[in-house]
Amino acid sequence: MPRCDWADSDPKMQAYHDKEWGRPEYDEQKLFELMSLELMQAGLSWQTVLNKRPALREVFYDFDIQKVSQMDQTDVTRLLQDERIIRNRLKLEAIINNAKVVCQLEQAGSSLDELLWQAVDYEPCINHFTKPEQVPAKTETSLELAKKLKKQGFKFLGPTIVYSLMQAAGLVNDHLVGCPEKFY
Repeated sequence: MPRCDWADSDPKMQAYHDKEWGRPEYDEQKLFELMSLELMQAGLSWQTVLNKRPALREVFYDFDIQKVSQMDQTDVTRLLQDERIIRNRLKLEAIINNAKVVCQLEQAGSSLDELLWQAVDYEPCINHFTKPEQVPAKTETSLELAKKLKKQGFKFLGPTIVYSLMQAAGLVNDHLVGCPEKFY
């Protein structure tokens, strides 16, 4: 059976599709990584993000939330010189800011995991799309979640990026019907 169309272009895309995308994720650090990668994708292809993922993991301490939250403008200046990564000041600053917000959530007795999964009542939404053009770029749920994230202080997470995060973290399962990775 064929996998979702977007994933057949490259071995990295295939591996990401087959082993990560759409699988429910609850680990705080992995959710933070997915959030960070999704915001990095804005205006770029997912292929670009996957190609730069090893370097992004390196410069962001494997997306260790505590370590990233301690980064400052000196780190941003250094990262802007690193040709191995996506060098966009607003995106880099957003990742650092978002790590600080996750730390604040934890100090308040909450978590990124809880905040995200609340949006879907703690159950993955399994869609039954048969064609790629049926998959939305955003939904009412992603719009509401984006507003909630913004209210918490998160940056660079509009409804489209949030929907991509929801797909990546398995809050929604948009594997096409017939895809061998479809979870029912």
